[in-house]
Amino acid sequence: MTELFAVCATYEIQDGDARGFVLARLDEDGNKTAWPIFILRRGNSFHAYENVCPHEGKRLDAYAGEFLDREANFLACGRHQAKFDPDTGLCFIGPCKGKSLTPIEIIVDDGDVCLVNVPLAEEDGLDVEDPNEMPEVLITGD
Repeated sequence: MTELFAVCATYEIQDGDARGFVLARLDEDGNKTAWPIFILRRGNSFHAYENVCPHEGKRLDAYAGEFLDREANFLACGRHQAKFDPDTGLCFIGPCKGKSLTPIEIIVDDGDVCLVNVPLAEEDGLDVEDPNEMPEVLITGD
C-alpha cells in the first residue's frame, strides 16, 4: 500500500521557486531526526530533494530559502556556488561536479505535494538547539 504525506499545497510554491521544509524522520533504528528537504516548482512539475549539498554535506541554502542561482535557472549551493540541474539534481559546475542531490519521491494529489512511502515521526516538534540551523517550516503528521 502506498503511503502519502502531504507537505504543502501546490499554490504555496510559486512557479520557478523552491521552498524548504524540515520534517521529523525516523532513521533505521527508529530514532527521530531532523530531515531538511526542499521542493522546487517548474510550471506544473514539482521536484523534491534532500537539502544537503553532496560536496560537504551541509544545507544547500546558506541563506534560508535561497535554493536558486541569481537568474533562477538552476539550483545553487550558497556556500560554494555549485550549480545543479533542477530536473535531475545533477551538479554540472563546482566542486561536486558529476554528483547529484538526493531526490525524494513525491506526487501531486488533489492539490497537495505529497511524499511517497517515507517513514516520518509523529512529532509535536523537534528540539533544535539553534533555530537558525533549520529555519524553515517543520511539518508534522496528524
